[in-house]
Amino acid sequence: MLQRRGSTSEKQLDAKTLRRLAQNREAARKSRLRKKAYVQQLETSRIKLTQLEQDLQRARSQGLFLGGCSATVGNISSGAAIFDMEYSRWLEDDQRHMSELRTGLHAHLSDSDLRVIVDGYISHYDDIFRLKGVAAKTDVFHLITGMWTTPAERCFLWMAGFRPSELIKMLISQLDPLTEQQVMGIYSLQHSSQQAEEALTQGLEQLQQSLIDTVAGGPGIDAMQQMAVALGKLANLEGFVRQADNLRQQTLHQLPRILTVRQAARCFLVIGEYYGRLRALSSLWASRPRESLMSDDHSCQTTTDLHMVQPSQNHFSNF
Repeated sequence: MLQRRGSTSEKQLDAKTLRRLAQNREAARKSRLRKKAYVQQLETSRIKLTQLEQDLQRARSQGLFLGGCSATVGNISSGAAIFDMEYSRWLEDDQRHMSELRTGLHAHLSDSDLRVIVDGYISHYDDIFRLKGVAAKTDVFHLITGMWTTPAERCFLWMAGFRPSELIKMLISQLDPLTEQQVMGIYSLQHSSQQAEEALTQGLEQLQQSLIDTVAGGPGIDAMQQMAVALGKLANLEGFVRQADNLRQQTLHQLPRILTVRQAARCFLVIGEYYGRLRALSSLWASRPRESLMSDDHSCQTTTDLHMVQPSQNHFSNF
């Protein structure tokens, strides 16, 4: 009887030992996979960095930079050139994410599956805000002037990006039907976004006025000291862009919390298609027929001539 009990405990011990060994083997296997993935990630980063350096060298040699507004001639910092190339890749990924959203909506995926796609698109936008944060430190003027975007997009830029309240206004008509609670939530988000925009705009105007006063200077002010003060004030531009991007990012994260998952998918699809149309509009504008350009030039010249002719009756009235 004792011998049987002993053999039973040995079998249990053996089972526990085997289970522990199996767990150790599984942990070791996962550790090897993580190590392999880490090595692959390092190799991918090395290849990506090499490619970026080659692209940057090519851009410098040609006097060009790449971005949402295609090739543009001119001086550009290395940080801005790297951002433009990263932004071009981001736009390529944007097309893939939009295709996934469109397919998910048409395929009537479950809410959980569609949520994965929506979360992926939000992470995709988080990437561009991260890239802009890096670019703001190296060349904030490049972001603010909007040279990384197309001309049509540039018309609507506010502090190096979209104005959240205007984006929400555009979305409201596209997301019907909405419940009363959703409407209240969206209008509340629009109102808070607008208040933050006004505060940032006022702050930027104050900075601009301060810069005007500093650069204009006055009698008895040392020029070098004047420029040093102006440079210190210009450094605040990065903070404004960062705060504006934080507001944009918060808005995009808040929308899915108000909407259903299908409405959120539709929302981000509308946003992507809207900016895609703006980029297409810029391309159409740049490729207008020559006859149209000549007609526009003639129209502008005629208008200018009319303005010049009208005051000619009294050339000296202003003196």
